[in-house]
Amino acid sequence: MARFLFVVPPFTGHINPTVAVAAELAQRGHDVAWTGLPGTVEPLLPAGSTFLPATSDDVAAYVAEASERPQDLRGAAAFKFLQEEVLLPLAGAMVDGVDAAVDTYGADVLVVDQQALGGAVVARRRSMPWATSATTSAELVDPLAALPLVAAAMHEARVALQVAHGIRAEVAAAGDLRLSPHLVLAYTSDLLTGPLPDVPQARFVGPSTLGRPEHDDFPWDDLDPDPDRPKVLVSLGTLNAEAGERFWSVAADACLGARWQAVFVAPTDLVPDPPENVIARTRVPQLALLQRMDAVVSHGGHNTVCETLAAGLPLVLAPIRDDQPVVADQVVRAGAGVRVKFARVKPESLSAAIDQALTDGSLRTAAERVRSSFAAAGGAPAAATHLEALARPHPAR
Repeated sequence: MARFLFVVPPFTGHINPTVAVAAELAQRGHDVAWTGLPGTVEPLLPAGSTFLPATSDDVAAYVAEASERPQDLRGAAAFKFLQEEVLLPLAGAMVDGVDAAVDTYGADVLVVDQQALGGAVVARRRSMPWATSATTSAELVDPLAALPLVAAAMHEARVALQVAHGIRAEVAAAGDLRLSPHLVLAYTSDLLTGPLPDVPQARFVGPSTLGRPEHDDFPWDDLDPDPDRPKVLVSLGTLNAEAGERFWSVAADACLGARWQAVFVAPTDLVPDPPENVIARTRVPQLALLQRMDAVVSHGGHNTVCETLAAGLPLVLAPIRDDQPVVADQVVRAGAGVRVKFARVKPESLSAAIDQALTDGSLRTAAERVRSSFAAAGGAPAAATHLEALARPHPAR
């Protein structure tokens, strides 16, 4: 038996992938727990989960406020803001709490999300085995390769974080705090990322969110029972729905009178008068709904993209910021989707892109190819097996 402590940021898409992996480890007789921001992580965990707070409520409030960054930030500016104003301050605030959680829980292995850098600092400082939980593939492929000055500044900031918490400068400068030298769990496949020669410790396991429980209050009877009428899911994810006021208006116009039926996952005030062929809901049981869809319009969030491809469905991608443009480009290169401009797309071009996703057989064939690669990667059981290999022998408690 070993004890695994998952260190997570307060973001749904980064917590959900850990739940299935933790369940698999628990089924094999191991102990699992989480640490992170109080009040934000616990509601996303299964009932009865062990959670150890790593910060105060004040830090959680700061992160929530800082995460609401200006909506017009794009590209490198958005990435820098996220790192400098959210993730690095969060990391500094979490280090002592994670360190205490390791002692309290008696953790043998840390499983550290890419965006929970405080956990990586603790693991390096303690010289304990740890794995990176790569809940987005964007940072595995060096998204700032074309911006070396920005990349260097971010690396120096991560080095300074480590030095501030007792790690020698020469040690801190070696390697990459975002990537464990022991194991990187990549919840995707190389059909999307391509080869990763600079990350030989990466293990592709495919999506680990596919078996998660879902709240289901969806009006299934409102879906057209005609199997010949295409169904399209439109979602901007949990963090971007409010940023999409213009996009939702465009999407509604794109669907008006269309031959397909659409399900919008959107705030009701942003779709106040949906067309007759649109079902608008603030939340949906996405995994179950994907089994009834024919295509998906997405912002390019890693979980939604991988869950869509795991269902063998083509995508229309309208990336907004952060990792989304990188993930969208991966899908387009794999031949499984088409891309539109989030801030500039017009109803006619969005309608044409949806029609292409529904009718272009090559897109579906590529999506099914990615689905097969995900299935072969092994999912949560494969991730658990890789994590077990990191665990030191530990006497029964």
